[in-house]
Amino acid sequence: MDLRESPEQQQVRERYVAWLTDFLPADYEERYVEYRWDMGLRRAHQEAAFEAGWLQPTWPREHGGQELGPVEAMTVRLEAALRAAPKLPNIQGVNVVAPGLREFGTPEQVERLLVPVLRGSEWWALGMSEPGAGSDFASLRTRAELRGDRYVVNGQKIWTTQAHESRWATLYARTDPDAPKHRGISCLLLDLTAPGVTIRPIPMATDTDETFCEVFLDDVEVPTTSLLGAENAGWQVAMSSLEHERDMIWIMNWVEIWRGLRAVQVHGEDLGDDLRVDLGRRLADADALRITGYRTLTSSLRGRRSPEFSILKLLGSEALQRTWELAAVAGGSAAAIGDNVSFERHDALSSSLYGGTSEVQRNIIGERVLGLPKG
Repeated sequence: MDLRESPEQQQVRERYVAWLTDFLPADYEERYVEYRWDMGLRRAHQEAAFEAGWLQPTWPREHGGQELGPVEAMTVRLEAALRAAPKLPNIQGVNVVAPGLREFGTPEQVERLLVPVLRGSEWWALGMSEPGAGSDFASLRTRAELRGDRYVVNGQKIWTTQAHESRWATLYARTDPDAPKHRGISCLLLDLTAPGVTIRPIPMATDTDETFCEVFLDDVEVPTTSLLGAENAGWQVAMSSLEHERDMIWIMNWVEIWRGLRAVQVHGEDLGDDLRVDLGRRLADADALRITGYRTLTSSLRGRRSPEFSILKLLGSEALQRTWELAAVAGGSAAAIGDNVSFERHDALSSSLYGGTSEVQRNIIGERVLGLPKG
């Protein structure tokens, strides 16, 4: 892939920047720390982006896109991240659930559910992680027993982001307990207001709008028409859906790393030699992440999957945490009590959890990329 911007990319980028500039408040950049929490602005931005075709750039207009090519779409996503476009209020809805619905949903499911999640009028949670399994998705134990025209579900989910504010969830449950653990899982579209669903938010150490929850499922009835994809094919649904999320995560991490690097660079001549060396390493991490992301896109354009894709999430998460740790050290006591650096440092800790923990990512790299035996 040529890293230089093509005329087509430039034209798309300029159109997007003009639209975003027109949408945002005039003082957005200087008051970003305040606007980042403005839920009204974030909701309005999602709906406006859907209407203008910038929400899912490669998709058709009716689904929030402009049918752009993947290179032009990446240009839009990078520009949105660089300009700190308002964060989607229910990010997993747009970046995980919507692609899964579009790929695996029946015509009726797509007609009923896709546009509301894209507009942001209905929020979604991801019913994946479980106590004792964490990010080891294949070890889930929630059971869905087929009885006539519905499944009866029993089990528990944890770390279910925004479940208490969501109407729906993609619930992954074991429908064939005798099959190998990757092959007996199905994905159900769960109405979180159904009888037998209990949701308990988990107290958080810092202020956040992405609260984790526990979800308890006691004899919850889900109609068979709510099966997403084929029965016992939930693993394929999950992997395909999460691939869209991880494409976005590396871009988000790359931009957040650069925000952290700028927080370090403001100290200029006050940085000691050790911190300058560390800063150089973090700058190298940022460029390595960006170029590796481009390499995975090149592989995708050539119709093959790149092994580099497997390291993007791990590299981005670890580099982000190290960058804000460096920013805190460089800022000294002022950073320890300052709202911004202190918050960013703590917020970065979650980057090695969401989208798959760093431990699970290392297992994936070892087993699927390097061909190492399972431990």
